[in-house]
Amino acid sequence: MGKLFGTDGIRGTANRYPITPDVALMAGKSIAKVLGGERDVQHKVVIGKDTRISGYMLETALTSGLVSLGMDVLLVGPLPTPGVAHLTKSMGCAAGIMLTASHNPASDNGLKIFGADGYKLSDKLETEIERLILEGVPEEEASLCQEIGKARRVDDGTGRYIEFVKGIVGNQNLEGMKVVVDAAHGAAYFLGPLILQEMGAEVISTGVSPNGLNINQDCGALYPQTAEALVIEHGADVGVTFDGDADRVIFVDHTGKQVNGDRLLCLAAIGLHEEGLLLGNTVVVTSMTNLGLMEAMKARGIKVEVTGVGDRQVIERMRELGYVFGGENSGHVIFGQHSTTGDGILAALKVLTWMKSKNVRLAELADCMREYPQRLISIPVPKKPPMEEIEGMNKLITDCDSDFGDAGRNVIRYSGTENKIRVLLECSDVAKVEDFAGRFESLIREQLCS
Repeated sequence: MGKLFGTDGIRGTANRYPITPDVALMAGKSIAKVLGGERDVQHKVVIGKDTRISGYMLETALTSGLVSLGMDVLLVGPLPTPGVAHLTKSMGCAAGIMLTASHNPASDNGLKIFGADGYKLSDKLETEIERLILEGVPEEEASLCQEIGKARRVDDGTGRYIEFVKGIVGNQNLEGMKVVVDAAHGAAYFLGPLILQEMGAEVISTGVSPNGLNINQDCGALYPQTAEALVIEHGADVGVTFDGDADRVIFVDHTGKQVNGDRLLCLAAIGLHEEGLLLGNTVVVTSMTNLGLMEAMKARGIKVEVTGVGDRQVIERMRELGYVFGGENSGHVIFGQHSTTGDGILAALKVLTWMKSKNVRLAELADCMREYPQRLISIPVPKKPPMEEIEGMNKLITDCDSDFGDAGRNVIRYSGTENKIRVLLECSDVAKVEDFAGRFESLIREQLCS
């Protein structure tokens, strides 16, 4: 990736480069130039955001840049990322922009950009937009007075998305179900509980009081313990937790036990397979997915396609090979027949309607695979040198591969959205997992953090 774009758009600390009004202004101009310059597109851009206080600052600057090059801007306010992707396509826009840093703390923010088809941009388009942001759009290309675009608030954006996702599951009645919803004080704070209430469920909501600073703070998909406690306290059937922009979801079953993203992918793949809707009889996952899911899929005759980390890589592989389902163990789930990106709310509705139609608890659906013991270490680092240049890393990886054999694996990579190195260790022998976890952490802290 380049200097600005990471694995999921542009992201960083708000009011620090590159998440500044100046860059947002240039981003607006650059997006207008690259995506608005295509023939036969309507010169409209939809902008949504999560609940971070810095969203106001970025929204204003971004809008200025877009209208200065003749784009009309549709401001939909707080809306989940998949909602912005949907509206981009359904409202005939040249582009959609979501202001969010997803699961990151409130101090961060960023831009996720969608093309007219509702999909995230290709590397080629991101590179061209990045070049213009850094080099500048020539002043003479700015629109003349009568050609300057307009910006307006769109009041029915939320309603359009609500009806879209409800329609996918046939507006099925969820009466009799008691559901805890933790919206992480984020983009789904209003519509997450509302959708389930409209479908007849009894909802206990939390994480629905955003103040601009509390998004993802001890709540939501990153902190399901809040939902776990509420499920037990209220005797709920299930807990549903979203991250800040609601493109991912983590569940809690009726016993208060977390159902992680791998089990969600497993049960959903089985559900689609049983309905005859798993085109290509294949699920697309990333290298971070638990080996137990691979075993479970093989046992049911379902093929598994593995990509690099990132929901965009999953989606690109799905589109390339014609598959319709995939996701990440972080809770990103892509139902490609309906959505162009991960959609936590859609995934929640799918699971709840399967529970209802089969008259089973989530724990029963999730008991579809055995998990290999796994440890994920995430360590902040001041720099990201190539792995082969970290003294001792190659040898430790070789030793780990040799010791784990066919019964395990290791994945060491830098985060594409944060200054962190991540180490995934997985093996049937939990003692070996813990041993190498300590060895990798010691090496990283000694070589990169001292």
